[in-house]
Amino acid sequence: MDHRNIFVVGLNSFNRERLEQLRGARNYRFHGVIEPEEVYETDFFPIEDMLSRAEAQLRAFEGPVDAIAGYMDFPVSTMLPLLCERFGTRTTSLESLLKCEHKYWSRLAQREVIGNYIPRFTAFDPFDDRALSRIGEGGLYFPFFIKPIKSSGSRLGFRIDNPEDFTAAVKRLREDIGLISEPFNYVLDQANLPQTVRDVDGGYCMAEEIIGGWQCTVEGYVYQGKVVPYGIVDSIRYPHVLSFFYYRYPSRLPEYIQDKMRELTDTIMTHIGYDNAAFNVEYFWDEVQNRIWLLEINTRISQSHCDLFEKVDGVSNQQVTVDLVLGKLPDMPSRHGEFEVAGKFFYRVFFVDAVVTRVPSEEEIAALQQEFPGTLIALQVEVGSKLSALLEQDSYSFALAYIWMGADSDEALEDNYRRLADKLLFEFEDVVG
Repeated sequence: MDHRNIFVVGLNSFNRERLEQLRGARNYRFHGVIEPEEVYETDFFPIEDMLSRAEAQLRAFEGPVDAIAGYMDFPVSTMLPLLCERFGTRTTSLESLLKCEHKYWSRLAQREVIGNYIPRFTAFDPFDDRALSRIGEGGLYFPFFIKPIKSSGSRLGFRIDNPEDFTAAVKRLREDIGLISEPFNYVLDQANLPQTVRDVDGGYCMAEEIIGGWQCTVEGYVYQGKVVPYGIVDSIRYPHVLSFFYYRYPSRLPEYIQDKMRELTDTIMTHIGYDNAAFNVEYFWDEVQNRIWLLEINTRISQSHCDLFEKVDGVSNQQVTVDLVLGKLPDMPSRHGEFEVAGKFFYRVFFVDAVVTRVPSEEEIAALQQEFPGTLIALQVEVGSKLSALLEQDSYSFALAYIWMGADSDEALEDNYRRLADKLLFEFEDVVG
C-alpha cells in the first residue's frame, strides 16, 4: 500500500510523536510545513509570506499532497482553508471557518438560531475615543468583558468593572491589537463577507455581557454534513480569578446539560455550514439560573485535550483530524484508556513580573513522572525567562508548566497534582528597573 502524505502546518516534535502513535499511522508520512517556532513562539505572523512559502514547499514536494492539517489557532487555522483550496485537499470553507473565528460574525450567526444561549454583545473600535459611550448606547453596562474580534487564547481579554478598567484595557489593545488584526485582515480580504461583517475588521473589539458558571468544551467534528460531538471536557479555574487551574475529562456536568450542549452544537455548526473538519465549542452552565451560555467556537481540536482523550478513551483526538483530512469517517473509541479521569494542570504564579532563576532539572522531572505513572510535565520557562515576555499568557497570571495526569477518581487526580506541584521547584528574582 502506498503511504499517504499528510502535511501539518507548524508540526513540532511533540505533535509528531503523538501523530505517529495513531491508528493507521504506519500507512502515513507526516511532513512539517512552516517551522513550528513561527507559529508557537512568536507574536509576529506575516501570513501572506507564510502562505507563499508553504505553497512553494508543497509544490516542490516530489509526490502527492494527500492532506493538509493543523492543530493551532491563528494563524494556522485560518491558513488551512486557503492552502487546501489551492491543492484540492479537504477542509471546511473559509467563510464557514470565519463564521466561527470572527467573533462578531460568529455572534450574529449564533443569534439567528440559538439567540437565547448567547450574551448581549456589541462591536467597538478601540481607537474611537467615544468607544465606552457607544458601548453603553448598545445596551451594555458595567461589568462587561472585552476582547479583540480575533484573538489567540486569552490574550488581550479583560473584565471591565469601571471606566478606569476600560481606559487601561484600551491602552493595551491599542498597543498590541495590530499583531493579529493586520494578518487577520489579509485573511478577511480573501473571503466573501457580508458588508455588516466587512465593516467590522480585525482592528475592532467585542464587548459582551458577563457570563459565567461551570465552563466546559464540547469536542466534535462534522463529516459530510453530520455533526458529531464525541467528548466534553470541564475547564476548572483557580478560585476568584479568570486563570485556568486544569482541564478534566470526562465532564461531570449533569447528563441533561451535556445533552443540551450537544443539541446546541449540532444546531449552530449546521447553521454555519461548517463541514469535514474538527471543532470545539466552549460553554458555561450557570447552575443558579440553570442556563447555558455559548462562549465561543474554535475551528480545531484542542491540543490541550489530546492527552486527556488518550488517557481515558485510548486514542488522542488528533485521530479525528487525520481521519477527516483523508476523507474518512472518524472512529474515536470510548473509555478504552488506562485511566477513569485525566487532567491537564496549569502550574501558575500570580506575580506582576519576575525573572526565572531556577527551574526543575531533567532528573527531577523524570523522577516525578516515574513517581506518578502516566504523568507528562512540559516546562514553559527556562532560567533567564522574564515572565512578562512569555507568549500566550492570560492577563492575570503566568503558566510555568503544563502537567498532564491520569487517575481513577477526581479526588485522586487533584491530590496527585498537589503532591507533585509541591515538589516542583522554581525560583525567581525581581525585575530590576
